[in-house]
Amino acid sequence: MGDAAADLLIADGRITAVLPGGTADGSLPLLADGAGQLLLPALVEAHTHLDKTLWNMPWRPNTAGPTRWHRITNEQTVLRDEIRVSMAERTGALIEHCIAQGSLHIRSHVDAQTAWGIGHVEAMLDIRRRYTDLVDLQLVTFPQGGMLCSPGAVALMEQSLALGVDVVGGIDPAVIDGDPIRALETLFGMATRFGKPLDIHLHDLGELGRWEIERICDFTQSHGMQGRVTISHAYALGAFAPADLEPLADRLAALGITILTCVPMHFTVPPVALLRSRGVNVAAGSDGIRDAWGPTGNGDMLERAMFLGLRYGWSKDAQLADALDIVTHGGARALALADYGLAPGCQADLLLLPSENIAEAVINRDRRRTVIRRGRLVARDGVFLAPR
Repeated sequence: MGDAAADLLIADGRITAVLPGGTADGSLPLLADGAGQLLLPALVEAHTHLDKTLWNMPWRPNTAGPTRWHRITNEQTVLRDEIRVSMAERTGALIEHCIAQGSLHIRSHVDAQTAWGIGHVEAMLDIRRRYTDLVDLQLVTFPQGGMLCSPGAVALMEQSLALGVDVVGGIDPAVIDGDPIRALETLFGMATRFGKPLDIHLHDLGELGRWEIERICDFTQSHGMQGRVTISHAYALGAFAPADLEPLADRLAALGITILTCVPMHFTVPPVALLRSRGVNVAAGSDGIRDAWGPTGNGDMLERAMFLGLRYGWSKDAQLADALDIVTHGGARALALADYGLAPGCQADLLLLPSENIAEAVINRDRRRTVIRRGRLVARDGVFLAPR
């Protein structure tokens, strides 16, 4: 990672040795010549919504209104009544694009809401089976339209988990569900009953959002879910002076709660540097990618690292390395990935790109990327090599 040249030996999909450059047995087969390139562990897309993407379709103007409820209802109209391209075609194309950018670990929230029942979940489970050898796809059952306020949503979420979805998801216990304590009781109860981690969308702002974060800490502790909870967005944390947040940051760190940011430019954002300095794990994701909520997003987590730099005014090499760490190791910790990294014994999920160091990789985001999945070449020069 910007250090001395090295030779990596790979067998059975794992790194078996890291040797000084040029010292490996020349008779061994060469998977990829990384001479002069930067080696990174595969990128981690820790928060997106693959089931909703309009990727690989003709350009569609955004018709959503200004509020969250406008966006939710508009999305239901678009996906239910207007789009005739299957989820498999749209989502599959986006997954292949993300792999070619170097993301081999993805957490996708999948709608379990009464607008379309269990259909999105079943389709995404099928898509995961198609790509299981190419990408780690972690699925979250997500009540986009609310949980308590939407009769039948809890049953759909439980059905999703029984079918094999990996994570319990929630959204705005106060503003959307209207009863934050009962909503958190339901979510944590579901998570402990099914033995699943929890990832809660929390858009609520100011003192209300902070109060909800404190209650999530309470429930994490009382349910013994340390290290298994993510709070996505957490906009409220950006509204307070750093010194005022230090006790809460310390509690988040002690409980192993991850803060996930998609680095929006139009909302307050959690103070990432402060959180990391207090030991809080921070991860990042794209959120929606070319969907009915908005036309932006390209699935490139190196670009998301650059957005971190832009949003927080990070311009030093060490700060840009922090941004890269958030979209690699931070995401890996959030997803509880085993054997992630560049050390012997780690899975050989790797990204090579022509950059001198990490800072240049984040700033240039060179498209000439070589991607290796479990010791198998799956993309070269940014082109996916194993289409489904």
